[in-house]
Amino acid sequence: MSGTLYLCATPIGNLEDMTFRVIRILKEVDLIAAEDTRNSIKLLNHFEIQTPMTSYHEYNKYEKGKKLIEKLQAGQNIALITDAGTPGISDPGEELVRMCYEAGITVTSLPGAAACITALTLSGLSTRRFAFEAFLPSDKKERECILKELTAETRTIILYEAPHRLLKTLVLLRETLGNRKVTVCRELTKKHENVMTFTLEEATAFYAEHTPKGECVLAIEGKSAEEVKQEERAKWEEMSIEEHMQFYMEAGKEKKEAMKCVAKDRGVSKREIYNYLL
Repeated sequence: MSGTLYLCATPIGNLEDMTFRVIRILKEVDLIAAEDTRNSIKLLNHFEIQTPMTSYHEYNKYEKGKKLIEKLQAGQNIALITDAGTPGISDPGEELVRMCYEAGITVTSLPGAAACITALTLSGLSTRRFAFEAFLPSDKKERECILKELTAETRTIILYEAPHRLLKTLVLLRETLGNRKVTVCRELTKKHENVMTFTLEEATAFYAEHTPKGECVLAIEGKSAEEVKQEERAKWEEMSIEEHMQFYMEAGKEKKEAMKCVAKDRGVSKREIYNYLL
């Protein structure tokens, strides 16, 4: 029978966030696939885990992935760990999971630390709905495309950023999204954990004078429902009422229903639309 791939969450800073279950599985499996074996050996030594390791990262994920699949098919159990946090979140683990499912191999996830969720719960922003974007693309055109999409995002937005790029990213966000609320989380779960809430304008001014240290997670307020309504109303008001009516009638609505929709879009009564058309 095939083995099982275990996705094992590791601490994002504080070693006390390692779960008992993950420690047990890392000791029991035949092999640990680690994003950076030099970094992970420190973690394994701390918990006295002597299981053999092999590297699995962004630059060998296809070639090494095939070898790991062969081992799993041969009956070995393998644990996948990333440098910090939950495998498969903004790392090559998602590719190995896909390959396992294609090969009919069982995959299970051992929950634990995740920087995006930790930051979201600390943000003070809405947690009911959120959009996780990880790191913005390094390619300028691709980055601009993502930022343009985010201008219409009504959910809380979660981004990762390196400290040396934080100020540049905040400037881009301010220029693109407007002066929204933002929570900047640094050094999460570590001794010098720091969480600060700003507007994007305030955050830009602050980090222009204070050089940040440590990996950063940004939680950014989504566009408000009122802003969305105002923008939609402005869009409709660019049309004449006749054009607006035609839009709905071409969509298959009866005249009375079209008038009702036009009135709602424009924030006026149905009678006003009726009187205008008369």
